Amino acid sequence: MEECIRSILGQSVTDFELIVLNDCSPEPVGQIVSGFIDSRIRYHENESNVGAGRLTDNWNKCLSLAQGEYIMVMGDDDRLEPDYLEEFSKLIAEYPDLHVFHCRSLIIDDGGKALQLTPAYPSYERVCDNIWHRLRQLRSQYISDFVYRADALRQQGGFYKLPLAWGSDDITAYIASAEKGIAHTNNPVFNYRSNSLSITSSGNDLEKMHANTAYAQWLGFFLEEHAPHKTEKVVYDNLLKQQDHLMRLRKRYTMALSMRSRMISKLWMWLRHRKEFDLKFIDIATAAIKSRGLRKRKPN
Repeated sequence: MEECIRSILGQSVTDFELIVLNDCSPEPVGQIVSGFIDSRIRYHENESNVGAGRLTDNWNKCLSLAQGEYIMVMGDDDRLEPDYLEEFSKLIAEYPDLHVFHCRSLIIDDGGKALQLTPAYPSYERVCDNIWHRLRQLRSQYISDFVYRADALRQQGGFYKLPLAWGSDDITAYIASAEKGIAHTNNPVFNYRSNSLSITSSGNDLEKMHANTAYAQWLGFFLEEHAPHKTEKVVYDNLLKQQDHLMRLRKRYTMALSMRSRMISKLWMWLRHRKEFDLKFIDIATAAIKSRGLRKRKPN
């Protein structure tokens, strides 16, 4: 956590506030924060533990406490490059009318060693392009990749709630970019620490699949109501036709992540729950094969 705070306080752009929200952590969060003497830090504690299942409640509490024009949220084991805020300031200046902005990320291990980069993005795109590439699993992203215009985020209802926040970053960004699009920088100014405690690597597998079901429902409603810009009409039409297939790919990925460990027991678990989540035998078999490749590399 100390490294995370130091990376924020060490930004080349100095005009910001740092809200630290302690979710009744067993770690000495208050003691660690008190070791930093900086007027930009605002420390808050939850009265009771929200936990991973309702993680977006913590994100939205930070949003309610925020006083700045823009907001980003991050976990206490990740870190920012010194020019994170500077890079986003440039992006905002270039696209001043947008509600959401995004950066490329560097994935690091527990010791801070670089493992890989998330894929490059176009400098600007419409929401349907963003959805298409994400659901085709051509994109990797995390909640801290994004900077939002705070008032616009509040007006859309805050961070979208899904169990374990599994897909909440996706849908929140889709809503924010639905009207005006999203801008990206390929400068990897965020460092995501891949370990056993990250959302990708932990959590209840069945809850993640319930989140996928809710994600699919949201996507269906969104596509039904969305009026595509003329430049995204072809992509929009393909999303309409292939949304079930694309969400099936997401289900397979979720199962593959779960089967990286205890393969046999997880395989039987998904077979038992196949009707509940509309899983086909080919889905489970494909996920099992895919999990072997995922075991050989860090999750993203």
